[in-house]
Amino acid sequence: MIGLGGEIARHTCSRAGCVATATSRVEWRNPRIHGPERTKVWLACDEHVDYLHDFLAARDFPVSVVPLAAESER
Repeated sequence: MIGLGGEIARHTCSRAGCVATATSRVEWRNPRIHGPERTKVWLACDEHVDYLHDFLAARDFPVSVVPLAAESER
């Protein structure tokens, strides 16, 4: 389980069933529930980044994709 007894060795894609290493952050929020100060993050591999982005965009959620490497620059 994540968070129990150790560090995660790598970032894994958030797409259900995918175990690939993530390369991007899909940042989004549900404006009907949360204000602009609350942003959620899904991680995505190269294969699923468009799928996850489109899934959220189809629901009119504000969504952006940034390279995972940008995480260390924040």
